[in-house]
Amino acid sequence: MEHFLEDRKSKIEIFRTRVRKKPVKNEKIDIPSDLFIKCEGCHELIYNDDFIKNYKVCPKCNYHFRLTARERLNLVLDKGSFQELFTELKTCNPLDFPDYEEKIKSYQAKANEVEAFICGLGSINKEKVAIGVLDSHFMMGSMGSVVGEKVTRLVETALEKRLALIIFSASGGARMQEGIFSLMQMAKTCAAIKYYQDAGLLYISVLTHPTTGGVAASFAMLGDIIISEPKSLIGFAGQRVIKETIKQDLPEGFQTAEFQLEKGFVDLICDRKDLRNVLGKILLMHKKED
Repeated sequence: MEHFLEDRKSKIEIFRTRVRKKPVKNEKIDIPSDLFIKCEGCHELIYNDDFIKNYKVCPKCNYHFRLTARERLNLVLDKGSFQELFTELKTCNPLDFPDYEEKIKSYQAKANEVEAFICGLGSINKEKVAIGVLDSHFMMGSMGSVVGEKVTRLVETALEKRLALIIFSASGGARMQEGIFSLMQMAKTCAAIKYYQDAGLLYISVLTHPTTGGVAASFAMLGDIIISEPKSLIGFAGQRVIKETIKQDLPEGFQTAEFQLEKGFVDLICDRKDLRNVLGKILLMHKKED
């Protein structure tokens, strides 16, 4: 980490030196490629160090960039508290879908993760929780057999240990390469959460951009408390499909977190920088009620 910071400081100083000195005619200033990032929301350039310090949120338009599952865990959990579970589960190809194994291996190498869902035990402000995160960088966070099994086992672990449950969703929906096996995960995860909630335990669902398809139609929308990041896309079918089906124009802001909050599908919209404190307060309030 220290080496990384020193390297960045060196690049920044070189850039500043080149900008300060009197330019030579037709001289091109070499700007380090990782010094700035272009916002996907307002398309303005953001100084990369400011971007990282602001939890990958644009300081100009508040656009929330996607995070990896590990980044989300580091954002909300107490440092060093995470204990990962069910890493032994591996994806297979139940339908012999062409090139599916190769695609999985490609994403595993690129994301350095085994699957699209990471889960385990951790703590927030010293309150122990069961927590899971869907990673949209891994096959768009799609839910196949392994993802559904890990979600179910996490819920069962939370029930057994009488812990609050937190799940972050970011998904394009069911994984088409696994067909009906993928769709079965919707019923399985919902049944597990029903048993968990019948025991009087707290399930907090955090929706991030995007939360769609079979994930939105199952465990993501079953939280006792549903929180969303600003401007997240939340819904089942896409806007184009809905519009073509009902033959009507859709309301402005349709399927955004703000629209869902207005209609009662979301309880709270929370900026990323405030999320850890908000979750901590909710857990503390729930503890007092016990």
